[in-house]
Amino acid sequence: MPQMESRGAAKVNAVDHERSDTSRVLERQAFRKIAARLLPILTIAFFLNFLDRNNIGYAALTMNKEIGLTATQFGYGAGIFFLGYCFFEIPSNIALYRYGARVWIARIVITWGVISAATIFVRGPSSFYFLRFLLGVAEAGFFPGVAYYLGSWFPADYRARVLAWFLIAIPGSPVIGGPLSGLLFKLDGAAGLSGWKWLFVAEGIPSVIVGVILFRVLRDTPADAKWLTGEERRLVIARITGEPREQERKKLGPALKDARVLILSGVMLGFTIGSYAVTIWLPQIIKGSHFSNLEVGFLSAIPYFFACMGSLLWASKVDRSGKKIGNLTLACLLSTIGLVISIVSHSFVVSMIGMTVALIGITSARSIFWTIPTRFLTGIAAAGGLAFINSLGTLGGFIGPSIMGWFKDRTGSFSAGLLAVSGFLLLAMILSISLRFFIKSE
Repeated sequence: MPQMESRGAAKVNAVDHERSDTSRVLERQAFRKIAARLLPILTIAFFLNFLDRNNIGYAALTMNKEIGLTATQFGYGAGIFFLGYCFFEIPSNIALYRYGARVWIARIVITWGVISAATIFVRGPSSFYFLRFLLGVAEAGFFPGVAYYLGSWFPADYRARVLAWFLIAIPGSPVIGGPLSGLLFKLDGAAGLSGWKWLFVAEGIPSVIVGVILFRVLRDTPADAKWLTGEERRLVIARITGEPREQERKKLGPALKDARVLILSGVMLGFTIGSYAVTIWLPQIIKGSHFSNLEVGFLSAIPYFFACMGSLLWASKVDRSGKKIGNLTLACLLSTIGLVISIVSHSFVVSMIGMTVALIGITSARSIFWTIPTRFLTGIAAAGGLAFINSLGTLGGFIGPSIMGWFKDRTGSFSAGLLAVSGFLLLAMILSISLRFFIKSE
């Protein structure tokens, strides 16, 4: 009898093991389907988002002189985008939670495409400031909305890789946008438009088209995904709803006062200051070494190409190790070191290597960063909390370019501005270390 019971138990274990293996295979298949359906179009939208947001850095090569902008005015105008973005971030994400991601994300993309193309009508500082502010209002809520959206489709052990692929659009946009912008300058005078105006038209209209596609492709939740089988939907929903979390925040008010949310906002502010200081001013930094506009476009793409590769490899490592806070700290440190190298070197090549190292750190920090708040924010707290973090953090997009412009007008050099920016990256590293006292599980 004991032998028969033992054989029976072994048989049951074997059946359970086989069922478990089958479920794992089906689960991986389901998440591959989801990634193939959602990630390409969302990444293209984010690519266009950063193209429309940052092409001002390339346009400045000729636009500033044509409409009469000083370095300080340009830095302020480039940064004022983020004031509109930040003020409307939380309302936009609450609207997304209420009306659904499909409708609201598509609306955001279409609106920013129209306003970006309208930048051709700027005539001076005031109209430049107004349209940049309006573009920020239009884009508000896109990134945290997508982060919240992807968090409802993928469990924690997929998110760093998923976000890395989505966030590849940030360093990826200059890889393509730099050379593209350089080539668009060749259209100078065609149809009576300056080269910088062609840049806004050619890079704004595709956003409208992608917005329409998003409306047709996206679904609000896995339960609405008719392109998954019934069993795949069940497994996906079970994996997402059943995963362990840190002490959760489900209501918006307490989430906005949570120490973890406030620290994360500070971390993001630090590396965003570094990110936009480099992104907006890199074309003009390179131009200072007496390259043509076309050469500037291609040279500025090089650091971002390596940043793309580095962030994907780093994200894969983070998903395997699970050590998100430690790797976030290391990425912030690397970005600080890289920026300092670019400042102290008198060699153009070494400075570009330093800038590349800094961008690898900043880009990797961003993809690691967004896997952390979704561990303890859910529901309306996730929609509003992610928007709150992003809105405070994205103020760095105003501070970084403004610092660079102010120091450039007063010193005639970019070095002082970059040194100030490196201090904010160091602060982001220190704050990321402090997260260990508030988030216990790595």
